Amino acid sequence: MPIDPGAQRVLDLIRELGRPPIHTLNPEEARAASAKSRSVLQPEGEAVAEVEDLTCPGPHGPVRLRRYRAAGTEAAEVLPCLLFLHGGGWVIGDLDSHDQPCRLLANAARCSVIAVDYRMAPEHPYPAAVEDSAAALRWVVANAAQLRIDPAKMAVGGDSAGGNLAAVLAIMGRDGTVPAVGYQMLLYPATDMAGHHPAYERFTEGLILTRDTMRWFIGHYAPDPQRRFEWQASPLRANSLAGTPPAFVMTAGYDPLVDEGAAYARRLEADGVHVTYLYVADQIHAFLTMGRFIPASAMVLRQAALSLRHHWDAEPVL
Repeated sequence: MPIDPGAQRVLDLIRELGRPPIHTLNPEEARAASAKSRSVLQPEGEAVAEVEDLTCPGPHGPVRLRRYRAAGTEAAEVLPCLLFLHGGGWVIGDLDSHDQPCRLLANAARCSVIAVDYRMAPEHPYPAAVEDSAAALRWVVANAAQLRIDPAKMAVGGDSAGGNLAAVLAIMGRDGTVPAVGYQMLLYPATDMAGHHPAYERFTEGLILTRDTMRWFIGHYAPDPQRRFEWQASPLRANSLAGTPPAFVMTAGYDPLVDEGAAYARRLEADGVHVTYLYVADQIHAFLTMGRFIPASAMVLRQAALSLRHHWDAEPVL
């Protein structure tokens, strides 16, 4: 399958500008390069009914959050909620990097989206991001009335590293260590830090995320190789996924994470979890934050949001 023309234009632009591969930079340089590219790659964010920056208590200080309410909703209306964990390899990304996708998801799913600004590696390695994400989920559910959300219609989701964290929260919810959630939205998720899947060898150069770049991220996030095999780092290695909530899993064809994302969808299905799996054969990793060049970005985000909205609409009324 040929690569999407818009995705190819992004790759060509990166080469034309001479931007070095992420894995050749230090974390501060990588963050600066990522922030600089946002206005070039992302469209303007959709208008929503309300945006509010918040904080919640975390294990090592306050965790920043950003709450969105879908356009067209009333101020007092109690909405379903998606807790969103941003991507960026646990090293880059923040509330601003995923502001545009969060706005689109809120509107398309007609819900509240609460984005989490968890601590970044290498300053705060694994399991700091897990701990902050878990603290945020606990706080959001405990403060549902104040936030005007329905705790019985709670979902977790994220892209890439955020998909990893969302999958981990879904397992933790099943096990009772955080509040249980009803849905998991995993967008080209990282699920196995071993890095031995065949896609790692297929995508070694010419893309934004390559084998070496992914290993750079993993090295910063989980510097102890033995800890990479813990399921809270590699949810694909959990003993069982049975009892975790229904899932929407999306993978991209030109992505070193494609094999482990597909394997996670298969594990969910084998363990009796309802899963919707979307394989976008002509896309690159991170295309969801490149909507100025890649129209499929909005289409796939809307598909994910509509899957979530369908789940909420289909839930029985108690």
